[in-house]
Amino acid sequence: MSAPTFQPSHSAVTARLRSAGCVFAEEEARLLIAAAHAPEELDCLVEQRVSGLPLEYLLGWAEFCGQHIAVDPGVFVPRRRTEYLVQAAARLARPGAVVVDLCCGSGAVGAALLAAGGGIELHAADVDPSAVRCARRNLGPVGGQVHEGDLYSALPDALRGRVDVLVANAPYVPTDSIGMMPPEARLHEPRVALDGGSDGLDVQRRIAGEAPLWLAPGGRLLIETSVRQAATTAALFEDAGLSARVVHSGEFDATVVLGKQRAIHRK
Repeated sequence: MSAPTFQPSHSAVTARLRSAGCVFAEEEARLLIAAAHAPEELDCLVEQRVSGLPLEYLLGWAEFCGQHIAVDPGVFVPRRRTEYLVQAAARLARPGAVVVDLCCGSGAVGAALLAAGGGIELHAADVDPSAVRCARRNLGPVGGQVHEGDLYSALPDALRGRVDVLVANAPYVPTDSIGMMPPEARLHEPRVALDGGSDGLDVQRRIAGEAPLWLAPGGRLLIETSVRQAATTAALFEDAGLSARVVHSGEFDATVVLGKQRAIHRK
């Protein structure tokens, strides 16, 4: 006689997730059931999800721009709103362009840009060793180079003055607002990927300030930010000698500041 088939109840799992406050309980139940191979494994996954562990950590991946991006526990989970940053950057990254993704986290933005085509030369960097390991898993097989270090200090000197498109989803949550973030992010994601300092713009300030040294003539800088912070982010671009334009997507509920190199700057 064959062994009984594992047939978990989608409705039961959904009910457990919904009672714990999971907004997308039905979809999460489907994904967890698909990831489990035995009742005990499913019970463990659901229990961890109910306790607040991010779904992406349990699955081992996040869906981003139509791809499954590997996400390890303790690595920033890519948000859907950041797909708007990818769309804006992809329109500017012509074939052969040198593209840099700072604060790359899992490498989701870079992976999406490589998938968009155009034969770009992609470099990604992050200060968090766990993020770098994860990004190398996502980007190494598709030709992206991942560097470990603090912003520009991680990049090869040979990129100075050669970067055509520089993208960054840098942390922009003010320190005092971290406590108001959803527990999934606040308790499980790395603080370095969330905390943007007293006004939320400490990392953006550094990225914009040094960008002219790395951008090619006519090169572009794109930074994700919030609606409330957009004007200040744009002012940081202007202070650095870049033009600045704020764009917003209602579909993604996302805001990006785009800057352009006005002149060649060298130390």
